[in-house]
Amino acid sequence: MTLSTQLVARLKSLLGPKGWSEDPAVLAPHMAEWRGRYHGTAPLMVMPQSTDEVAAVVALCHEAHTPLVPQGGNTGLVGGQIPTHGELLVSLRRLSRIRALDAVNSTVTAEAGCILADVQRAAHDADRLFPVSLAAEGSCTIGGIVSTNAGGTAVLRYGNTRSHVLGLEVVLPDGSLFEGLRALRKDNTGYDLKQLFIGAEGTLGIVTAAVFALAPRPKHRAVALAALRTPDDALVLLGALRAAAGEEITAFELVPRIGISFVTTHIPGTRDPFADAHPWYALIELAGQRPVLPTLESVLAAQEVLVDAVIAQSEEQAAALWRLREVMSEVQKYEGGSIKCDIAVPVSAIPQLITQASAAVAKSLPGIRPVIFGHVGDGNLHFNLTQPLEMTREAFLARWEELSTIVHQCAAALGGTISAEHGLGILKCDEITRYKNSVEIGLMRAVKSTLDPNNIMNPGKVVTITHRKK
Repeated sequence: MTLSTQLVARLKSLLGPKGWSEDPAVLAPHMAEWRGRYHGTAPLMVMPQSTDEVAAVVALCHEAHTPLVPQGGNTGLVGGQIPTHGELLVSLRRLSRIRALDAVNSTVTAEAGCILADVQRAAHDADRLFPVSLAAEGSCTIGGIVSTNAGGTAVLRYGNTRSHVLGLEVVLPDGSLFEGLRALRKDNTGYDLKQLFIGAEGTLGIVTAAVFALAPRPKHRAVALAALRTPDDALVLLGALRAAAGEEITAFELVPRIGISFVTTHIPGTRDPFADAHPWYALIELAGQRPVLPTLESVLAAQEVLVDAVIAQSEEQAAALWRLREVMSEVQKYEGGSIKCDIAVPVSAIPQLITQASAAVAKSLPGIRPVIFGHVGDGNLHFNLTQPLEMTREAFLARWEELSTIVHQCAAALGGTISAEHGLGILKCDEITRYKNSVEIGLMRAVKSTLDPNNIMNPGKVVTITHRKK
């Protein structure tokens, strides 16, 4: 795909010398997602610094029927942010202002290019909490977390990104502006249009700003790592914590022995807090306005399913326990090829999923090493598959579709989904048609066709349509 000379000239004139780049060295980091699965090309990257400039860019592309791909922090895991066919790349990183923080209303208004960690800090400074928390929070952006409906480690208590969005500002595919930055918790005036753009991965419009509801900042926190024999035991422990602590449970993460081994082998400064190895672990965090440590201690002391446990005695120890979990996805690259599945099932079905899918992939490829971890409290597991020791990385990754399909079919059979928080992007755009019925897919295509009839907004991601002729 090539951009017309006239369009390129108009874009450059519109944005000025700091608003665009054709330099291959500048574009290179934007052309690959961090796992290296997708590599793209773009003849030009534009870097608007205001909503008006974004709208003007999109209007020019609409007029020229030229596809574009919006990108934030480039931390996505399904290729949704990569221009794979030479589209215009629209970087939102210069839209980086926190426009307002209303402590009385407990809201923050932030532009799409704001780094998530910066918004978290701004909320903290106002004695509030922005509760979306994930491993990439130091580099992912607000527009990206909205457009992918990001989850993370605190979904069990606070919900995913959708739960916090009160209002959005979105540039539509024709360059017009959806001005929906309302800081209201109740607005019962018809269709909740902002929901169309949350999780749409830039296929229906470009999110340029969002209003989020903030939560009270917890005054007390307790973190523990519990050693367990089985995933069933993890669910018993989760049930006991829910009964005793209720909404004070912020996180409940399942961690496998193999994952701990990978981390302590490859990440300097990490260590196994237990003298003995155990098959499974649960990383637990309670937080609230009252002291939560006594509750955590009493639950752990009373549980017969517990083999052992360590409770952090300081913030440094809590950070060290969380570090074991936070780098678990990243560290798998040191063991060779890694096929990453992001699935969810009802919480009660997690042990069955682990048993069935582990056996199925082992039957298909003996020696495969499943690394199964994640947000068991909300049913979301990262069912990752590491290559057999004797296999080459290339040969293993060539079987990505076959092996991920096995995991996805097991999840679907248990009433689950093939994408719990990463989205569809390129990776699962075609595959999702096998798991959603024709009515669902038809409705998705109808929405896309209505809002973006020329199919210029991130084409080939989430759902495919045929664009209309000029």
